Amino acid sequence: MRGSGLPIATSWLSDLAQLTETTGNQTDVVLIDVRRFPRLPAELSLVKKRHPATNIVLLAATLEPGLMLEGMRAGVSEYLAEPLSSADFAAAINRLVGLRTAAPAGPIFGFIGAKGGVGTTTVAVNVATTLAKLSSAGALMIDLHIVYGDAAVYLGADTRHSVVDAIENLHRFDRAFFRSLLVHTPAGLDLLASSDRPTVPGIDVRRLGSVLEFAATQYPYTVADVPRSDLSILDSLDHVGTLVVVANQELATVRNAGRMSNALRSRYPKAKVMTVINRMDRRSEIGQQDVERAVGGRIAHQVPSDYRRALHAMNQGRPLALDNHNDLSASFKALAQELAGIAREKPTAEKSSGILGLFPGRKN
Repeated sequence: MRGSGLPIATSWLSDLAQLTETTGNQTDVVLIDVRRFPRLPAELSLVKKRHPATNIVLLAATLEPGLMLEGMRAGVSEYLAEPLSSADFAAAINRLVGLRTAAPAGPIFGFIGAKGGVGTTTVAVNVATTLAKLSSAGALMIDLHIVYGDAAVYLGADTRHSVVDAIENLHRFDRAFFRSLLVHTPAGLDLLASSDRPTVPGIDVRRLGSVLEFAATQYPYTVADVPRSDLSILDSLDHVGTLVVVANQELATVRNAGRMSNALRSRYPKAKVMTVINRMDRRSEIGQQDVERAVGGRIAHQVPSDYRRALHAMNQGRPLALDNHNDLSASFKALAQELAGIAREKPTAEKSSGILGLFPGRKN
């Protein structure tokens, strides 16, 4: 094992329960030696649920089919059997460590409403749709509402699985299984939807952080629609690169936006939190500077107000970002490009010079 180049620590099977109770840095590989007692410890599946990125290697006297099936269900990644050799160990470790480093994580953008009804899902869905158009590898949207989220409705998607299935099966995560939980929407992006079950007992939402971490290795862009009412979910966003607080110019919303921004900045780096005004109204009594004072920072983006057009798009299950030549779709595209760090297109000379541009040599 030391020949693999990894630091090694040994312990007894009876101490395995301690690993299920920790949530800090994850162990790369756990080697379980069951040569003398060919049975799996009961805590093994709990290790994978709490630490889904940890790889488990089972060391057995012989590879019995029953033991291998039980190990597969518990999340075992590799099997080794006697006679043992350093080459076998090295090959197994290299495969597993290679899996940890092969897939770079793409950015995750989380959208949180300062108050219900401000259009958070609308903004998130349209930004995700735009990112899917900008990337040849597509994009993923995750509805982090455990129950009754609306992203599937906005995307016109018929879903069979949900984020609850992802939480309950973290120990089974690989590319194929994770993709089986998703639905490819007519808008061109993939969706991990909210559950439509009225109650989901016993769900540990703290595992959402592991879901987001894995998702980021599968897609160049991931967008999360984050509920504002569950503090445990807000504490599971370490892997989110940018947290976007969506507000409008209503007094109660502006007040909540300030509270939400301060709460997020106390938990995460300040540069990670930004504010967007949705349904921007230039004639409102509450202006941009008022909102900036309330949230303690600049407004990163303004989405114009066109409620009728947005409502029609929602009822059709077709994001506005799929259309061109309207202010809303242009605004969503600009926001997506800003988040992804993509340079915005500059207007051509003909577009920028108006009618005078029709005359060659004429300067404005």
